[in-house]
Parts: sequence; structure tokens; C-alpha cells
Amino acid sequence: MTEALKKAKEILLSDDTLTCAACGGDVFTSRERGVKPLLQLYESKKDYSHYSFADKVIGKAAAFMYVLLNVKEIYCVTISELAARVLDEHGIQFYCENIVPAIKNRQGDGFCPMETAVKDISQPEDAYEAIVKKLQEMRGGGTHG
Repeated sequence: MTEALKKAKEILLSDDTLTCAACGGDVFTSRERGVKPLLQLYESKKDYSHYSFADKVIGKAAAFMYVLLNVKEIYCVTISELAARVLDEHGIQFYCENIVPAIKNRQGDGFCPMETAVKDISQPEDAYEAIVKKLQEMRGGGTHG
């Protein structure tokens, strides 16, 4: 684990309201839930390849977003088996506390809609399109920005 990743992990775990943190020259933190902060970072077109990320929960959708962000290493509290497979397949080093079969939805009575939206997808670009489409459906056709 690099020093940058240790710092990102420390920042994430020091504040219960944070959902993710990144270090790489400067520090990024977010309190947004789900894949929204990762979508915002990706759509900013900034280069995050030299950043180390720490995240509370990584499902397959988030894993694909980390691939698109070209991240090299991640710490997470909880990761799904499908997400771990995506990160492995794309050579992203990750450290986690818990590996679970799948990420549950916020009510705890089913699977995360983002995890479900990308369940059968194997390409990051296709996953991005599915994530955006699912977010638009969930918001009644609006945009995710």
C-alpha cells in the first residue's frame, strides 16, 4: 500500500460522512453515495491515473468506473465478488476489509440497482452507458449531473 493510499484510507475512515477519498497531488473527498462521485470525476476528463482511492463500498458499477478513471490502487471497506473480479481483470490493486457476494440496495431488501444494471456487462464503456441509463430511469428520465 503506497503512502498516498494510506493517506486516502486515513481520510476516509476519519469521517463517517465521507463515501470516498483520493490522494494524488491534491485531495478529493465526497459525501455523495453510490457511483455519482465517480461519474462526476470521469466526466470532468481530469487525469486520475496517479491517484489512490479509498471507498466505503465498491460494487461492479463502481469497479468499472475506477477502470475508466485508470486508477492503479484502491482501498475499500466492502467490495462485491463481481467488483473484485473486474478490478483483478484490469490490473487494479485493491485492499479490502470485506468481500460480499453482491451489494445490497439501501433498503437492504434486494440488490443495488447499479450492481444489477451492469451484472452481465464485461466492458467498462458499456457499463458507463448502462449506469447513466439506469440513473436516468431512477430519476424519471432526468440527467445525473
